[in-house]
Amino acid sequence: MLLTITLIISGLVTVNLLLLKFSCNKTKKVVKIDRQPIILRTRIEIPSTSQTLAPTGS
Repeated sequence: MLLTITLIISGLVTVNLLLLKFSCNKTKKVVKIDRQPIILRTRIEIPSTSQTLAPTGS
């Protein structure tokens, strides 16, 4: 009985390792080489317009 349990567990471990070996993702990782960073304009200039407010009387 102990031998049967050992053989079953060994077989399951073997099947698991085979599935792990053949199911790995084989996509290639693309390495970006010497790509310049994108620099955004940090200063946005808003034209200053001074408006005179009307007197409200309060």
